[in-house]
Amino acid sequence: MESLLLFYCCLILLCPSLHPPLPSSISRLPLLSRAMFPLRVPILALLVSLTVGQYYDYDYQPYAQQSASSPNCAQECECPINFPTAMYCDSRKLKFVPIVPSGIKYLYLQNNLITEIKAGVFDNVTEDLRWLVLDQNQITSDKVAKGSIDKLTGLQKFFFSHNNLTEAIIPPSKSLDELKMTNNQLSKFHKASLSGMKNLTSVHLQHNKLTSESLNGVFKGLNSVLFIEVTNNKLKKLPSGMPSSLETFYADHNDISSISAGDLKELPKLAYLRLAYNKLTDAGISAGVFNVTNLVELDLSYNKLKSIPEINEQLEHLYLQVNQINKFDLGSICKFSGPLNYSRLKHLRLDGNNITHADLPSDSANCLRQATDIVFE
Repeated sequence: MESLLLFYCCLILLCPSLHPPLPSSISRLPLLSRAMFPLRVPILALLVSLTVGQYYDYDYQPYAQQSASSPNCAQECECPINFPTAMYCDSRKLKFVPIVPSGIKYLYLQNNLITEIKAGVFDNVTEDLRWLVLDQNQITSDKVAKGSIDKLTGLQKFFFSHNNLTEAIIPPSKSLDELKMTNNQLSKFHKASLSGMKNLTSVHLQHNKLTSESLNGVFKGLNSVLFIEVTNNKLKKLPSGMPSSLETFYADHNDISSISAGDLKELPKLAYLRLAYNKLTDAGISAGVFNVTNLVELDLSYNKLKSIPEINEQLEHLYLQVNQINKFDLGSICKFSGPLNYSRLKHLRLDGNNITHADLPSDSANCLRQATDIVFE
């Protein structure tokens, strides 16, 4: 039945303009390559994915193993003739990383049984390899040999999640723009690991054992970084030396108990800050620390606050649910109200506190004129 439905949908998409059949390798091209194809191709790929399953976190779809593999390919893997710079070694129960032949730029090794990376396996592609995906394996830090990842100088995307790493292993690539090392056992991150990576824009380190001290200074000077996520770690405060370019910082599910006055002053572009499920108290929050002009979203839910912290009037989303707040201080949201002075808050959550709608001040309508959703219970 699913096959008939898929065929019918494809027929509707393709027949009106007599579009040529979709090449079998397109579904596996990187995102930038696929952007050249008409809109109906992504739609068709989406329909196909309904029957072949879901894939984790990167732009990858299964390849119909009907066409021959490129001769320049490791025998354990597959290199489509129409896309010979990609080598797919995923989900093959591999226990080792095969020697990568020259010409390969995109290497997929996720979902295997790999426990170590031996020296020399990347010697043919030290400058050429652009994507390396090692997710869902069993690799430990001490089993990554010198002369392997430390030779990769051209990587742009490095995915090393869901392994057993205790120390961050970072390739020396100045072209790296995306780093993902989630769901490991990381507790060490050398300060110089990311030094000079001027193109790095996003860093994902959630679900590890990192402390504030282990991250202090790690991001200093990386002024292209826009996104950092360190949820589910062991931070007690915000790391020092955060990049001034940062727009999004997620640190939910840590042990953060205080935010000092200078923590956010060096982050003029910060727009999204999430600190839910921490140990924040009124005494631990410096006066005016969240009065940041560019801040759009602030999540302080599931902490130990007893009052609404002072915020900037430009803030649009404030989440304070499940704290111990027992009063509604309008002055924390609006210093004074007038034709041009009012809060831009659209969403405010106060449910799970010691406060009800009856505690909302009678003169709050002018201050909260743009609020569409204020939740008390």
